[in-house]
Amino acid sequence: MTSGADERAIRPVEEGVRRDFSSAMSYGDYLGLERLLSSQHPQSTPEQHDELLFIIQHQTSELWLKLVLHELRSARALLASDELAPALKRLARVKRIQEVLTDQWSVLATLTPSEYAEIRPFLATSSGFQSWQYRAVEFLLGNKNADMVRVFDHDATAAALLSELLVEPSLYDGFLAYLARRGYAVPQEVLDRDVSQPYRFNEDLVDTFAEVYASPSQHWGVYETCEELVDLEDNFQQWRFRHLQVVTRTIGHKKGTGGSSGVDFLRRALDLTFFPELYAVRTRV
Repeated sequence: MTSGADERAIRPVEEGVRRDFSSAMSYGDYLGLERLLSSQHPQSTPEQHDELLFIIQHQTSELWLKLVLHELRSARALLASDELAPALKRLARVKRIQEVLTDQWSVLATLTPSEYAEIRPFLATSSGFQSWQYRAVEFLLGNKNADMVRVFDHDATAAALLSELLVEPSLYDGFLAYLARRGYAVPQEVLDRDVSQPYRFNEDLVDTFAEVYASPSQHWGVYETCEELVDLEDNFQQWRFRHLQVVTRTIGHKKGTGGSSGVDFLRRALDLTFFPELYAVRTRV
């Protein structure tokens, strides 16, 4: 007699499950897993156990950033064609990706200072500061800086994309243009600004948002978008802060491998804001 536990231990493959992929696409084929899983190349000699963690942490972050860029550019395009609802769907997805990216720092935080010291020399001058996808996300959200493009002169593809995003409207620019088309009072100097420059606070725009927040039900789509953008920035700041914490506990106040001041550089980034009027309006509510 076979026990229930034994029966559960034996799970036959269903008859309909495909077994022969000699002429059909498999899961691994579709995802390109052979190439993906062979893209981790530790540089340490002798190889250090924890270097694989460091590499995979950053490679997966870059994959998520690729999707964030995909979604943000789509959201901006949808706003340009006055399709607010699907644009908000894109932003909702970005917010979930941001949560994953922030939680992911907890994995890297298992790397102790002693363990990181074993692999840090092999990073040479490579640094997360050189992540062009991260910089592209910042450009899309409005933190433009032409000097940053020069960091990527060695990579023609990255430099071309950043140069393109530098002179294109940010997501916030797209939202403000949408508001203007809908009859909201958006100052002309905001609409005509040089979009290659970082966005600057405009007091008159706070008045416009104050009207929205005074009567949410009358301006629901705009009100919802404002709050989605605030969520987006809030998540971004949480990611920045978690990054700062992990770097502090791992290397203290050492300089970054890419030449930055390290912790002090990351702390200054916490003062940056993408949507200043959406925070200023809260004083009025």
